[in-house]
Amino acid sequence: MSHDTVITGARVVSASGTTHCDIGITDGKIATLGSSLKGTETIEAGGLIALPGGIDSHVHISQPSGPGIEMADDFTSGTRSAACGGNTTILPFCLPEEGQTLREAVAAYRARADGNCMTDVSFHLIVRETDPVTLGQDLPALIQAGYTSFKVFMTYAGLALSDRQILEVMAVAKEQGAMVMVHAENEDAIEFLRDRAERAGETGPFHHATTRPVPVEREATHRAISLAEIAGVPLTIVHVSNGEATEEIMRARQRGLTVFAETCPQYITLTASDLDRDGFDGAKYVCSPPPRTVEEWPKIWAGIEQGTFDLFSSDHCPFRFNDPAGKDAPGARKTFRNIPNGIPGVETRLPILFSEGVVKGRISLERFAAITATNHARLYGLYPRKGAIMVGADADIALWDPALRKPIRQADLHHGSDYTPWEGFEVTGWPVRTILRGNTVMLDGAPIGSPSGTHLEREAPDVLL
Repeated sequence: MSHDTVITGARVVSASGTTHCDIGITDGKIATLGSSLKGTETIEAGGLIALPGGIDSHVHISQPSGPGIEMADDFTSGTRSAACGGNTTILPFCLPEEGQTLREAVAAYRARADGNCMTDVSFHLIVRETDPVTLGQDLPALIQAGYTSFKVFMTYAGLALSDRQILEVMAVAKEQGAMVMVHAENEDAIEFLRDRAERAGETGPFHHATTRPVPVEREATHRAISLAEIAGVPLTIVHVSNGEATEEIMRARQRGLTVFAETCPQYITLTASDLDRDGFDGAKYVCSPPPRTVEEWPKIWAGIEQGTFDLFSSDHCPFRFNDPAGKDAPGARKTFRNIPNGIPGVETRLPILFSEGVVKGRISLERFAAITATNHARLYGLYPRKGAIMVGADADIALWDPALRKPIRQADLHHGSDYTPWEGFEVTGWPVRTILRGNTVMLDGAPIGSPSGTHLEREAPDVLL
């Protein structure tokens, strides 16, 4: 049997094990795993590791961000950056603008994405309204059309839902078999602390962190879990930043609840002190929840190592730093309240975890594959098409050089932002080739070819990870 492409010589990793074999690719699918395979093209991968193409299930690109504010990435630059970081699928969030229905928002978002993506994409929905049209018509119809996950916020003016509204949304998720994702921070507590800080003249970027302390996240995490228990639905808590919120998730599981958890690179490598840099530089690190303290890092690592965290995502939310439509927005230097919220990270997510986790012996290659690809595919209805190197799956593969050592540099990255929070951060282990459905889209750190990514309709979530 001859294949279109054969990858030979690599150590092949899945969430369930590691082996040495050839990978035969035909018509964009993995057709054979074996030895001495023949192909029209042969990729010699001796000394490299073949991992499932990364799935980053928490990114924000080309998203409305407020009057006069623009995200640094559209679908072209965002997916290009993702591919160069070893990813083959991303799941950005579709946010309706004021006065726009959920279905109108999805149609507009699809129009921005179609024909412009270097990776495959699928959209989470953001539910900001709980009117009869949204909950009775648009949301059920979209779930049935393959948009099987959506996010609700417990913070941000104009986005935060009340407990009653969250329960109403969860009721739709239960009826339709969708996954609810929650951004868990207590908005009332944050506003109380913000007002108090501003009265005291504490207005610099560092006070974005002091006004969103651990208890704000811990309380909201507990409340979100309680609401999910009342509604009788599975739940995913996104971007968990600290040990106390992690403990709430662990306790919920001990009570038999189905709660999934996600964390991000900023919570094992950055701290609130980064927001306290000279001048306005701390604005580069403003995101929510904010980075915590060095003392929280081992608590998050314990969750990664022991299985509390199912997902490791980037929460890529890029703005330009030297730009009045970005971090330097009108009023941002006057008060942290006006600094756009978010940091870039889709291209650096996998190398940071590989270097800090696999190379330093904290996690196995199999665990790395699970929390960066396989679990994302299963939880968000893409498995077994995505997230695994197995016969019948899409040939989405990242080839890694585990010995390649170099620092993260903005000059080497491909996102639309003008900085990286990890400038100079030393990394060992980098993806050197990204293959999407059998086609190379990144080689030696550079994008290859024209956009070939497609939009993916998804099945119901697999809640038995």
